[in-house]
Amino acid sequence: MQLLLYILAVIALILIVLIIVAPKQYSVNRSIIINKPIEDVFRYLKSVKNQDHWSPWKKKDPDMMQEFIGEDGKIGFISKWKGNKDVGEGEQEILSIIENESIETQLRFFKPWKSQSIGTLLVAKVEDDKTLVTWGFSGKNHIPFNIFMLFFNMDKTVGKDFEEGLADLKQILEK
Repeated sequence: MQLLLYILAVIALILIVLIIVAPKQYSVNRSIIINKPIEDVFRYLKSVKNQDHWSPWKKKDPDMMQEFIGEDGKIGFISKWKGNKDVGEGEQEILSIIENESIETQLRFFKPWKSQSIGTLLVAKVEDDKTLVTWGFSGKNHIPFNIFMLFFNMDKTVGKDFEEGLADLKQILEK
């Protein structure tokens, strides 16, 4: 009986240590330079519906069900989706728009697991006809689920998707 208590105490101690050292937040972003003026790039990015043309997740499920609420390109616009196991179910709402600087959205995922993140699209003028686009998202890893992040590389996994999407965005805008 005493051995069992020691084993349980050690397991509990290990879990506590893992919870303490596991990351409490995550942030992933990637950037690309697009050979277009900042105004043209920002105008295109402001429309959430345009993500259907360059989003890697739309490629993973081209038949996903979508619903739109509000006026695209305006604060409060919501894009809802329900797709296969690769894209899950969720919604994206425009929270803020700073013209020719940034678009911030809240991403609410319902399936395969519930979570919330802040998505960002940032633009910066490099030259008159060159724009740096940075696409990213960040959020919190809630305890005790943050332990999972010790074994899952969010940056590597989602970063690949961001790189693919930005490459497609560049191709579309530079046509």
